[in-house]
Amino acid sequence: MKLNDFIERHYRHFNSATLVDAVAAYRELTDNDGKMLLAMAGAMSTAELGLSLAEMIRQNRVHAISTTGANLEEDLFNLVAHDHYTRIPDWRNLTPQQEKELERQGLNRVTDTCIPEEKAFRALEGPILDLWKTADARGERHLPHEYLYRLIRDETVRADYQIDPAHSWLVAAAEADLPLFIPGWEDSTLGNIYVAHQLAGDLSRPGPVLGGTEYMARLAEWYVRTSMGAELSEIPMSDAAPGDRAPDAPEGHRIGFFQIGGGIAGDFPICVVPMIHQDLGRPCPYWAYFCQISDSTPSYGSYSGALPTEKITWGKLDVDTPMFVIESDATIVAPLIFGALLGW
Repeated sequence: MKLNDFIERHYRHFNSATLVDAVAAYRELTDNDGKMLLAMAGAMSTAELGLSLAEMIRQNRVHAISTTGANLEEDLFNLVAHDHYTRIPDWRNLTPQQEKELERQGLNRVTDTCIPEEKAFRALEGPILDLWKTADARGERHLPHEYLYRLIRDETVRADYQIDPAHSWLVAAAEADLPLFIPGWEDSTLGNIYVAHQLAGDLSRPGPVLGGTEYMARLAEWYVRTSMGAELSEIPMSDAAPGDRAPDAPEGHRIGFFQIGGGIAGDFPICVVPMIHQDLGRPCPYWAYFCQISDSTPSYGSYSGALPTEKITWGKLDVDTPMFVIESDATIVAPLIFGALLGW
């Protein structure tokens, strides 16, 4: 029995039924020339989501990704250091002394998985620093992910791969030149390393790496180009109602929003619609689909756990936008959804 048939037969109520409905609406959007932005928080790369996400990219089911700096780099860490990762099955029972021993061994724990500092962080520090220094000397500035794309395309670390690159979502994204948006990249190991080299005088300040505001500008340009078939500079200011298209704008694509977890990976990109309409004064269609996998519950001021309908008040979603919330563990749910969409 195929996975899609399995979930349709057995997933009939509660969160499981929402999963089936979310898959159907996702499929409808992307089967009919719609596009999907994936917002990915948590430690999904360390959870090896690339096993399914890479194929989602290759099969044209994901068209842009907003993610944390940690997920960006950890897919690459796994690619070059997988054999040196250490799994801790009884991680809930570790004593503080055992945690300290892991630190002494250079094993940085993410739940049940330890990332090896020397084999991952330090092994990549040299090659990425070379790219930063070269750009710095030329007076060039690029976005964080563009340097990692270059590492992959130039096959600089190809000889160090320890998994099949077909299982790396970052490799698939680089091959497809997928638009990536990495808000808060500074909150990552490579971001910390970058600042350390600036403080040490190895790199200039502000230096060769662009930041979050540049990502927001790129996201706005991508959103308008994709949804309205025109460049942002070609869209005139308008007092059109929220969600309206620009007069005489070419036909574009509906864009959906699939969110794993909460935090900046989701908060940052979903704001692009009200930013374009309310702050820039341009007409802009709403997100055409919304689904979030989350274990956060609605609470006082809990944005990550807020119901999708709250986003209507902020000019992000419309009353007829398909909206789904699946309250569960994303490491279980996301591969199920992706597998169903891929026909596994």
